[in-house]
Amino acid sequence: AKWGIKLTLIIGLLLQLVSYSLLFAWDDSWDKRTAILYVTMTQMFAGIAKDLTKLGGKTVTKLVTPEEQNTRLFKLVSLITGWKNSLKGVGYFAGSALLNVSYEAALSSMMVIVALALPWAILGLDKNLGTAKKQGSTATSWRQVFAFDNKNLNFLSAARLFLFASRDFWFEVPLPFYLRSPGCQGLGNPCNIDADCVRGAVCQAIDVIAGGGLGNDNAQSTVQTVCQNLQVGGGCGGLGLNRTLVGAFLGGYIILYGQVQSWTPQLVTGPLNQTPPNKLTEILWGVVNCLPTLVMSVVMAFSPVFRTSTVDGSDGHDLTSMTAWFITIIVTFAIIFAINSSIHSFLVVKYAKSDKVAVSVGFYYMSNACGRLFGTIGSGILYTYVGEYYGEYAGTDGTAGLAACFLAGTVCSIIAALITVRVDDDNEGLKCGPYTLVQPLASDEPENGDEEG
Repeated sequence: AKWGIKLTLIIGLLLQLVSYSLLFAWDDSWDKRTAILYVTMTQMFAGIAKDLTKLGGKTVTKLVTPEEQNTRLFKLVSLITGWKNSLKGVGYFAGSALLNVSYEAALSSMMVIVALALPWAILGLDKNLGTAKKQGSTATSWRQVFAFDNKNLNFLSAARLFLFASRDFWFEVPLPFYLRSPGCQGLGNPCNIDADCVRGAVCQAIDVIAGGGLGNDNAQSTVQTVCQNLQVGGGCGGLGLNRTLVGAFLGGYIILYGQVQSWTPQLVTGPLNQTPPNKLTEILWGVVNCLPTLVMSVVMAFSPVFRTSTVDGSDGHDLTSMTAWFITIIVTFAIIFAINSSIHSFLVVKYAKSDKVAVSVGFYYMSNACGRLFGTIGSGILYTYVGEYYGEYAGTDGTAGLAACFLAGTVCSIIAALITVRVDDDNEGLKCGPYTLVQPLASDEPENGDEEG
């Protein structure tokens, strides 16, 4: 509100370049604590950069759309948000592929892409675009940012926190680890070549001390090759995919997610007579959002397809069936979650006050970031500590850990839907195609959401 969209966007792009530059200093010799702290600091700058850039894109939709044209606003917000996410998915593809060339090549390519956007932001935008118009309103203070006078925006922001936690409890950290992790069976057993081990595991030499230990004069050290999990911290029980395939898996999800977002008004809510959406529309889709993660949690916890992945199991885990389950659930979730996110993105712009739209959208995305942080940290704890520990060559049972993460995501989806109930925006009722699920209120009553927005 104070700086305007142009300066906000330029700062965001420059911060993104700074975060990429910091990653060039990575040193493989760092201990785990140093590496985690450094990556976390770098990710902090990248996260700020991303949200500053998103803030500009989301704010401008409100500024260029007349107040009463909510359907047009919904389509514009969905289009911009969806294509943004699809391009992010392309970044996953490109990054994972370029890592096969070199780490430096991947970073350099991304920096070039960001740098190409800078001239457009510097030369193509009006410096006054997005600044507060009312006299004295440019002096935005922290007290104004955290002013809780917009009831609808506050509840929607709280719901957004749990909505994105419902995805990040399993997607951001546990899923990539699990997709790369080998099956648990046979890890620690003798081998001659990698082909003797399950997919994703390697046959490596270890020193075996015999004869009473190193303190004993009769102790002897022999070399033995055994099947090992190279990423013990990522657990075992997964598909054993290489880095490029995992990147393709995640990139495909995000591209699909983005495209569904872009076309939600035309292909989903429009045919269902739910355009423009209201709080009842979001509650409906929020409840549906619980289903894929709940099903996957139950399947991973109880299905023999996944639960045969034990160190001493003789059957092994069924990679084909596991892959089919993951593709089915992740594609289904991507579609449903994209519809939810598209509706959310429209509602926040609708509820935002016109003279403080940047502040309102910024507060909303702060909640979004808190939800992602909550989901990421929580998923790390669940994935690491829920599964049984199978030894130094295998790690923990990643299947049990990921099942717990899917269940946590389900709980977050339910909480998000319950919080949305408190939003005051149901005058238009709720339809599902030709059927009316909730009758609209009298047409002469004003809509509270528009009053606050």
